[in-house]
Parts: sequence; C-alpha cells; structure tokens
Amino acid sequence: MQASPKNLRLGQLFDALLPILATLAALAIGAIMLWILGANPLEAYKAMFDGAFGNGNAIAETLVKATPLLLIGLGICISFRGNMINIGGEGQMIIGAIAAILVGLNLDGWPGWVVITLAMVAGFLGGAVWGTIPGVLKAYFNVNEILSTIMMNAIAVQSMNFLLRGPMIDPSQAELASKIPQTARLLDAYRFPRWVPTRLHLGVLIAVILAVLVYILLWRTTLGYRIRAVGQNPDASRYAGINVKRYMVLALLLSGAFAGLAGAVQVFGVNYRMITDGSATGFTGSAGFNGIVAALFGQLHPLGTIPASVFFGALLVGANKMQRMVQVPSALIIALNGLVVVFVVSSEYIRKQRQRRRQSLAPESEEPGPAIQSGEVGV
Repeated sequence: MQASPKNLRLGQLFDALLPILATLAALAIGAIMLWILGANPLEAYKAMFDGAFGNGNAIAETLVKATPLLLIGLGICISFRGNMINIGGEGQMIIGAIAAILVGLNLDGWPGWVVITLAMVAGFLGGAVWGTIPGVLKAYFNVNEILSTIMMNAIAVQSMNFLLRGPMIDPSQAELASKIPQTARLLDAYRFPRWVPTRLHLGVLIAVILAVLVYILLWRTTLGYRIRAVGQNPDASRYAGINVKRYMVLALLLSGAFAGLAGAVQVFGVNYRMITDGSATGFTGSAGFNGIVAALFGQLHPLGTIPASVFFGALLVGANKMQRMVQVPSALIIALNGLVVVFVVSSEYIRKQRQRRRQSLAPESEEPGPAIQSGEVGV
C-alpha cells in the first residue's frame, strides 16, 4: 500500500517536530516530579525561563553555555553523517584545551591576536589527533568506535589530572600545601574580547560562523558528499571508487577537531585557565555528551544545531535559577536534564524508523536517490 503525498508531507512535518514534542513530554514528567516535591511547576518553569532569558546577562550566560555545545554538536553532525558514532567529545575537548593552554602559557610577549589564533589551531589539531585514533582503529581494525572513544575519554581525563597536578600546575599552587590542580591564568591580552559587563565572548560568533561553514562543507562540497555517501552506504561508495576507510577516519578526525576547538574556546573565552576536580565534568561541564543531544535535536544539521544548542544552554542555565527560586534538590535538576536527553535521543530513533517506513511506502517512480531522500544535494 502506497502512502499519499499529503500523508507523506504530514509525516515529515511530524518527524521534524518530534524533538520538540519529546522535550515537552520530558518537561511534563518533570512537572509531576516538581509537584510531588511540593513545588509549583508553573513557578519553577517561569524561574527557569527568567534564569535563561530574563535579562541581557541571562541571555549572555545562555549563549556562553551554548557555545561549546554548538562546536561539539557540529563535529557530531559530521561524524554521525559518516555513520561514525563519536562518544569521545569529553576527552577531545580536554585534549584541545590542554594544547591551547600550552600555547597561551608559553608565548609570553607575543601579540594577543597571534597567540589566540595559534591556540585555536592547537586546540583544533589536538582534538583532531584524539579523534583520529579511534577513527583509524575502526576503519582499519574494525574496533567499535563507541568503545574506543569512551576509553579515550578516560585516558584524556587521567592525562589532565596528571598534568594539572604536576608539570602544568600553577607555580603559585605548587608552593602551597593545598596544590589545587589548575594551570596558571592566561594574560589579559590572550583572552577573547568580551561584551562587558557580561561574559559573552567572541567564541559565540566563531561557533555560529563555523556552523555555516560546516553546512557548506557537508552539502556543497565533494568532500562532504563523500562523507555522507560513506555514511549512507559504504558498499555502494566503495563500488563508486570512494576510499571508504579514508573518509571514515576523516569523519572522526573532524568531529574530534571541533570538540578540541570547543575546549580551546572554553579556556580562552570563559575560564582563562584549566582546572579540574578529578573528573571530566570538572572542566567540560558534560558538554561532550550534551553536544551529542544538541546535534540530535537539530536533526544532525549544522544550522539546526544552532537553536538546539541555545535551547540546551538555556535549560542548563535556567535550571540553576529554578533550583534557587523553588528550593528543589540539585538531584532533580540532574534528573530533569536526563529526562530531556533520554526523550530527545529516543525521538531520533523513532524518526528514523518512521522515515524507513515512509520510504518503503513511497511509489517507486517517485523514490529519490539516497542523497535526495534527506533533502541533501551533493556536488
């Protein structure tokens, strides 16, 4: 039985709205949890909205929180389009930050714009190296990239702990008994320009520009077309003469590079140093994982990832104010964020299942090729 064009369009519209519906469902369950705890859900969500968008400083904080999510999300768009699942954003972000801070701390006296540029390149390359390793293992040795990227996270965290407690520790801390694991602070000249009095920095603009460039890369270049072709059908791509292994590695390389850049931007735009509590989240704030959800929420499209990252940045910033205003446990905030993540990821699975079903019902004469089915055009 073939579906009518009208039903197909309605199905595609429903699929596009699935992440939003999933988020609303998660917030509805969160409202029930708030009610059970004796808090007014309407007041709680109003406090969350005010905390994220209530004034200029709140909006700035939301954008600052969204920046690493967007950069990591862009890398996820590339890797997932190449059918390479990158769960290593946390580690890649850490390695990128370490590479960037090494540049910033060892080039005293250089012009600020030169140091910042070199640090961003170092962060990009550091993340690229960390993404290339699991890419090579997958392409040439068939090692599951999910496991290898998770293991690379652990290696990056322990490397950070070692460096920040030893070779890279702040000299002033090395003289104290406390020895807080952190590097020295960057010079003022080596920090991103900010919109005073907020913490909004140049990295936000850089991330948005890169989102446009990634869109051009994926849908307007031969390189991007080949990455997507390998992701959709590696056997057909191999038959067409595409070096499948090379593009599998490239997909994870670029994904890691953007995560590494996120770490560099976080150091030069927000923290001005590296500091850790012994875990990855002490530096990343779980951006490596939240960036995956932002990319999925944006339908794995670079431009769609922009509003998705802002939404999740608002959720993280607003949740802090909600906790203060309605006096709910911090565990509830973690649970609410987890609910949104689970529902959004589940909605992506449902969307793919529905898309396969629509394609099976589409008339053969109207069934487009693989690159056209997703509204994609390659050159």
